[in-house]
Amino acid sequence: MDLGEIRRYLRRTAWGDFPNVVICANEPVATRHPLYAEAKIGDPKAADALIEDVLSTVSAGVLNELLGTRGPRLLAVHAVEAAGMNAIPRVFARRLAQKFDLQLETGIVQINRVTHTKADGYHRLALPAVFDGAVRTTDYVLIDDFVGQGGTFANLRGHVEAQGGRVTGAISLAGKNRSAQLRPSQSTLQKLRGKHGNQLEEWWISTFGYGLDRLTESEAGYLFRSDDFVTITARIAAARGTGN
Repeated sequence: MDLGEIRRYLRRTAWGDFPNVVICANEPVATRHPLYAEAKIGDPKAADALIEDVLSTVSAGVLNELLGTRGPRLLAVHAVEAAGMNAIPRVFARRLAQKFDLQLETGIVQINRVTHTKADGYHRLALPAVFDGAVRTTDYVLIDDFVGQGGTFANLRGHVEAQGGRVTGAISLAGKNRSAQLRPSQSTLQKLRGKHGNQLEEWWISTFGYGLDRLTESEAGYLFRSDDFVTITARIAAARGTGN
């Protein structure tokens, strides 16, 4: 999918007071589990056993606060990985739906293949996941197996909210603690704009269709650590040349 096609589907909405992602376990707990690789390439039984082990360590109160009283629909990231269809998000969502007596949303899917697993930040920024499918005018909570830079959550949230739905939160089976905050802080945005100036924001809008304030905290921090505007654009162009 070329960048023009991606722009047709790529949406990001203002963050407002969006809460931090609920991360059930630190990254190694899931990624070093003996069944993780099988679950990642599509084995639902492996995914179910993996999720059972991870959830056995999670306080029920953490999930209940987000899911127990609001009645949202659960929307799993439905994505094809390099080696197959990742079974973890949809099995995770199904388990949560059963536990909290919630409905699953199955009609919204990722429509491009981005192979973000173990990719660097430029690759993730250059090849964003985009989604399609009908959205209901109701509340949603997003579900994924891992949160890194948070771009997939941001893009799925944008798809839902651009069509009249409301995303009230997100849950990830695993991730780093620093990835929980999706909404960029004002201090991070000020530093990013101060270092790279208007040139970066204008280029970002013309390339991806949204401003720097709709980046995630991790994405904005990654761009701030880049040497300069030329490096950013060159590295993103190079990453786009390596994936489809």
